[in-house]
Amino acid sequence: MRVFLAGATGVIGRILVPELIAAGHQVTGLVRHDAQVHVLKTQGADAVQADVYDAAALTAAVIAAQPDVVMHQLTDLSSGNFAANSTIRKTGTRNLVDAALAAGARRVVAQSIAWAYEGGDSPAVEGTPLDLGASMPRLGSVEGVAALEEIVAEVPEWVVLRYGTLYGPGTWFSKGGLMDDKARAGELVPNSDVSSFVHVEDAAAAAVQALDWPSGPVNIVDDAPAAAAEWVPAFARSVGAPEPVPVDLERTRWARGADNHYARNQLHWTPQYQTWREGFLSLDPPMGRLWFVDLVDGTAWEGGRG
Repeated sequence: MRVFLAGATGVIGRILVPELIAAGHQVTGLVRHDAQVHVLKTQGADAVQADVYDAAALTAAVIAAQPDVVMHQLTDLSSGNFAANSTIRKTGTRNLVDAALAAGARRVVAQSIAWAYEGGDSPAVEGTPLDLGASMPRLGSVEGVAALEEIVAEVPEWVVLRYGTLYGPGTWFSKGGLMDDKARAGELVPNSDVSSFVHVEDAAAAAVQALDWPSGPVNIVDDAPAAAAEWVPAFARSVGAPEPVPVDLERTRWARGADNHYARNQLHWTPQYQTWREGFLSLDPPMGRLWFVDLVDGTAWEGGRG
């Protein structure tokens, strides 16, 4: 297949590009900077420079690539600005899907999240409604997710990957990442709120498999939703941060985790890291490994700007 990948140098995209190529697909990656063009070409992909907010330029780039599938792995989280991330989910997705339709692409695979569901007492399944009754600031994030998923569903074939909290190289949950800093500052609270995780490599593998999945949303999370009282101490140990002090607080209703049975049992997605318990043990990277993050679009790359 010919795949147009938006977010090709992000934390998922940098893994996804070589996996798509290894599976026999032709990849064109969307980038913003010259250095990122070099990164993609060394991986064996084509690259085009365009801004997702420049609808005309983006459409021209997608049409020129003539993709069968458009993949949306764009985020804007490097500065921690959730409003900017909601904007890219709304406006960026609108422009990318319009470009896909103009190019005649038959399928879109898009990144979403698995913690936008309404509250409940058990892990959420794909049919659980989104939390559109939430209050701000959470509502802003949920509305961004809802807009992304509604726009993507305009394409004849579509898959929305509702990722759990990403961990691994280049993510916030990594050695030297944002959550490492928070753990050292005592700002990660080991309470009863439940999260679902997914290793970034398993997230990328799901995107490759989604090229052949039926249309619809899919929870891409590991097998073990867990309360922060359990995972925060394990994460702290994995990055060498001080042991946190448990906090006895009532669980936030929407912090319920997500269920992966559909992906596991019907779509046959099998994560390499079945739970965060073993996955967190892989977080300490080799000495000398250095990651760079673009503060504008959140893309990340290893070892410098080329």
